[in-house]
Amino acid sequence: MTLEDVDLDYVRLGQTGLSVSELAFGTWRFGRETDEGTVEIDEERAHELLDAYESAGGRFIDTADVYGGGDSEDWIGDWLDERDREEFVLASKIYWPTREDDPNGRGLGRKHIRRNIDLMLDRLGTEYLDVLYIHRWDEQTPARELMHTLNGLVEDGKVNYLGASTFEPNAWRVAKANEIAKKEGLEPFTVSQPRYNLVNREVEGDYLDMCRDYGLGVCPWSPLGQGVLTGKYDREDREAEDSAASEDEGWKEAYLTEENFDVVDEVRTVADEVDATPAQVSLAWLMHHDAVASPLVGARTVDQLEENLDAASVSLSDDQFERLADSKGGPYDDI
Repeated sequence: MTLEDVDLDYVRLGQTGLSVSELAFGTWRFGRETDEGTVEIDEERAHELLDAYESAGGRFIDTADVYGGGDSEDWIGDWLDERDREEFVLASKIYWPTREDDPNGRGLGRKHIRRNIDLMLDRLGTEYLDVLYIHRWDEQTPARELMHTLNGLVEDGKVNYLGASTFEPNAWRVAKANEIAKKEGLEPFTVSQPRYNLVNREVEGDYLDMCRDYGLGVCPWSPLGQGVLTGKYDREDREAEDSAASEDEGWKEAYLTEENFDVVDEVRTVADEVDATPAQVSLAWLMHHDAVASPLVGARTVDQLEENLDAASVSLSDDQFERLADSKGGPYDDI
């Protein structure tokens, strides 16, 4: 199968009126410099990947103001300049520092958000974002100030929908913010972007229950568990030549565990049953999940992207879905 054979479907983004591609394209590697000073994906490769995603029917592009120091948004904007922007759903994020030595050049304060939204739109060459995520939570900014500021962006037509991205489960923060929005007639969070995959399961339980209750569309990042779920690591040889993460001892301790290899074993078994790759099965599991709208996929090469997007053609039985879900022990009821 080639990218021309892939035709991504559209799905509804939570309880919004927005339809998005069933797999979103994440661009966090665009312009990213490694510790050695090399750029993981340069502009030419970035445009090749965007071309490939588009040819597969992909229309949901995810970025952030800090990816590549702004290069990611710039390159996406240049690419979109030759296309009909209205055909695409654009999501970006705000929170991390963008001005050195400026205490107001970071976080979710009103000054930082209002300044940066204009810079983000300028780089992307658009008048509005379909989704603006807060990249992380800012404990220094009151939730009420945040929701009033974000609501102003919606009223100004600069943003259509609001989302919350997270590294750790924080259901109470989203719930608190949305209750403030409900009480004061403001735009609530309607999209969530947590880390979620077959080995990182911390959002199961309260967080996903909260998303269901508020009708948030869930767009997980790191759907392949930082490469573990591709099957390129195994118990005997815990190195991978193409992975910088394999040199990080902290990463090894967190991800290359016996418990996670049990998951990979089940992923490989199901992959054999459905004639797919481990990466495709891992993505398909999220796509079959009733709480998930559109997982984010990324890639360094067009071949990797093609493999990931082919996950859209993988069908899992209820039994296979449950076996994968049960492959990692823990209190993961009613997923």
